[in-house]
Parts: sequence; structure tokens; C-alpha cells
Amino acid sequence: MFGFSEEQIATFGLTFGVGGFMLYMLFIIGHLAWESKAGKFGTFVIFLGLAFGMVGFVAKYFIQWFMEHN
Repeated sequence: MFGFSEEQIATFGLTFGVGGFMLYMLFIIGHLAWESKAGKFGTFVIFLGLAFGMVGFVAKYFIQWFMEHN
């Protein structure tokens, strides 16, 4: 499609598509904390509980990048 291979499209979708979706999820979590008037510690707990799974995805990307360059 448009001169790109299936692997290139999948890589693009996985990095930018899922990354954009993760940013949108962070916006939703922040809005949830704002609407519930959670305070600083409550907001921290909400982000820790709901956004901690994203850390693994980001860590995987950086580990792959580090292993390719060493």
C-alpha cells in the first residue's frame, strides 16, 4: 500500500498509533482526576494505578532501541 510493506505499516501503527492512544488515555486519566477533585496525592495514585501499564510499552521501545545501537 503506497509503496510500504506490511512490516513498515505495522511498525508505524505500533509506535505512533499506540503512542497517540496512550497520550489520549493520559488526557482521560487527568480529566478524571480533575473532575473528581482528587488532590495532589489522589491524582498521583490515579496516574500510578491507571497508567502504570504504559511504562512497560515505553520501556520495551527503549530496550529495543538500546539493543540495536550496542
